[in-house]
Amino acid sequence: MPQDPASMYRWRSWTPNEREQILNERRARHHPEHSPAHIASDSTTYYMITAACYEHKPVIGHSDQRLADFSLDLCSLLNENVRQMFAWVVLANHYHVLVDSTDVLALLNLLGRLHGRTSYYWNLQDSSQGRRVWYNACETVMKSEGHFYASINYILNNPVHHGYCEKWTDWPFSSVHDYLENVGRDLALARWRSYPLYDYGAKWDPPGL
Repeated sequence: MPQDPASMYRWRSWTPNEREQILNERRARHHPEHSPAHIASDSTTYYMITAACYEHKPVIGHSDQRLADFSLDLCSLLNENVRQMFAWVVLANHYHVLVDSTDVLALLNLLGRLHGRTSYYWNLQDSSQGRRVWYNACETVMKSEGHFYASINYILNNPVHHGYCEKWTDWPFSSVHDYLENVGRDLALARWRSYPLYDYGAKWDPPGL
């Protein structure tokens, strides 16, 4: 089964013949059969990175303390390894970050190590040794200024989108307060109106989550 959130939900709807065709195409391109092919862009260093818990189970959201601790660990790793972090959010079963990274492949490797460490400790805490916690992280290249600002809106609106809260500012595990402090509410509102989400991210999340 594919290991990135976007393709997993499509994979479940495909017939066995369709699945075999996709796997054959990936083999022909020398891509991994069951994980995303990570490719660094030669035109930009701006990426949105997404990672979800296995089958979208709310392992991160086991407690507010776990959410807070993971948010701190994630931001510490990013602050040490990217040129700039524009937006981030951590939810009960996934996270998104938007960063300026000169070496996104190395960054994904570091995030993989973070996933390994947190899987180990959380499984000990939850008496769930052997449980699979994470998918591989996936990167999305920013294609334009509009894509960039729509991604910020998508990330900061994610808690509202998933029903955790009614307003961006109600969710404590995101960069929303830093964002509003940096750009001001008027500009944030103008960007929200200028760069609407429409169906942005629809293929990342299962219906009803």
